[in-house]
Amino acid sequence: MTGDTNTNQLNEKYSIKNGIASTIVLNVSNNYFPLFAIGVLGATNYQVSLINSLPQFIGMFAMILCSVLMGRLEEKKKFTAYSILFTRLFLILMFLVMYIPSQYQSWVFVVLVGLMNFPGAFVNLSWQSFIGDLIPERRRSEFFGDRNKILTIVGMVITFFFGILLQQFGKSNSLPYKIMFLIAFLSGLIEVYYLTKHIEVRKETSKVPKKKQKIIEWDAFRDKPFVYFLICGLFFNFAWQMAWSLFSIYQIKDAHANGMWISFFSVANQIAQIVSFKWWGRMSDKYSNAKMLILVSIGMASTPILTILSSNLLYLTIVNATSGLFVSGTVLILFNQLLEITNEENRSAYIANYNVLLAIVGFIAPQFGVFLLEQSNMDVAMITSGILRASSALLFLGLYYFLKRNKVQTKEHN
Repeated sequence: MTGDTNTNQLNEKYSIKNGIASTIVLNVSNNYFPLFAIGVLGATNYQVSLINSLPQFIGMFAMILCSVLMGRLEEKKKFTAYSILFTRLFLILMFLVMYIPSQYQSWVFVVLVGLMNFPGAFVNLSWQSFIGDLIPERRRSEFFGDRNKILTIVGMVITFFFGILLQQFGKSNSLPYKIMFLIAFLSGLIEVYYLTKHIEVRKETSKVPKKKQKIIEWDAFRDKPFVYFLICGLFFNFAWQMAWSLFSIYQIKDAHANGMWISFFSVANQIAQIVSFKWWGRMSDKYSNAKMLILVSIGMASTPILTILSSNLLYLTIVNATSGLFVSGTVLILFNQLLEITNEENRSAYIANYNVLLAIVGFIAPQFGVFLLEQSNMDVAMITSGILRASSALLFLGLYYFLKRNKVQTKEHN
């Protein structure tokens, strides 16, 4: 539910500040989880894949619970704030991992990463629903494009700084990671503060008895636009996420990248996102989200294949830059398309359904990628991901024509 112009402007300002703090948290901690696990804790390929997939599996159960809770909330801000706080508390536990016996450290860290996504999944779902109510539809593409651009700049600076910091220590030294976990936790407290500053318009309680909230809203699967998007989005995410662990393993074990180079990869990716966010927003407004997702899929398909052509670190930096051009489109347009095919009455339930299924895909995909790696080699696993990513363009093409034919909230201006 959106308010007046002044309220919307304040919410946009606080959303950006909240997002900056969140970006610091993610870029100081999550970006370096694989490097910490491999370089300091000696994690195996399987454990690295679990760092990507276990959070999705645990998040699936959180989504089911959250979907019930969200349907009963008249105000979402407080729920979202508490979810963020509990999620960031896990960073303190990660700080303490180095103080337990070494033979247990890697597994404890993997479990903590997974468990952190229980409240983290609450954050994901509640924030999407919360911000979707606060930002008017006419402002979404422009605002989220600008917001993502600012957050990417912040992430780039933070990542570069801490990459330089890691370079001053040996690969197996845990001290810089302890510092980073503490900084991430403090940033998380700031994140909570700015979330609470948002102005939420309290929904009027309807006198009509509410429909009992279900764990899964089965009515959503009778909504054809949502189902079409669901098929396309889940297939694309499977193809996309199956390579996440492979990238980390290839960069750290095959290309021997250290903390500084991992930072360079991330910074190059983020710079490319900065220069392309606004373009993706303009193009989605002009041609529709569904049409632009076709281009996103084709672009994303190139990254796994380009990656395995060389282990040269400078070359991999360039590949990460080209990847960023399409990652920005993926982040912006997938979310906008999800909001576009839902409305205020069904948004929370539909987003919950989407995220529950996305969590299942997110658990299976990295495991499948590492399984292909173990059964064949890195080339086969990466090429398979590239082919599947390219195939998703055909599904998005079908989604575009379906929405156009049925005139379902399309934004065609050409």
